Amino acid sequence: MATVDITGEQFASTIEGNDIVLVDFWAEWCGPCKQFGPTYSAVSEKHGDVVFAKVDTEAEQQLAAEAGITSIPTLMAFREKVLVFSQPGALNAPQLEQVIDAVKALDMEEVHAHVARSQAEAAAAAGSSSTAKGSGTQDGTQIPDF
Repeated sequence: MATVDITGEQFASTIEGNDIVLVDFWAEWCGPCKQFGPTYSAVSEKHGDVVFAKVDTEAEQQLAAEAGITSIPTLMAFREKVLVFSQPGALNAPQLEQVIDAVKALDMEEVHAHVARSQAEAAAAAGSSSTAKGSGTQDGTQIPDF
């Protein structure tokens, strides 16, 4: 599957409507982004079961801010609507393949249980202190950095 450009309006529906979604946050002026782009595109052709999305951080500044993007390129991986990987920096093809393999191999029952526990703990912490705030994020199991 080729890469697809998505906007802030398409982001949620892309994540919700697909099992595995990789998102490359990039910008035209970014040298490492230009280096990573062809690798991302080439690897996308090998994985028809994965959506390879691209977000132009210049055109989609609000989405980039909401996603907490502070460095580009940043690659995020979502599986079953849960963010399971987020890492800035350009990856080479073997590293990107390793991320994809790891995302595919995740025990999603375990990940969803972890997310539920984290949300319950955040809710309990928010309820026990008037200054505590829940994160409101889905922080699934993080795949180790490369």
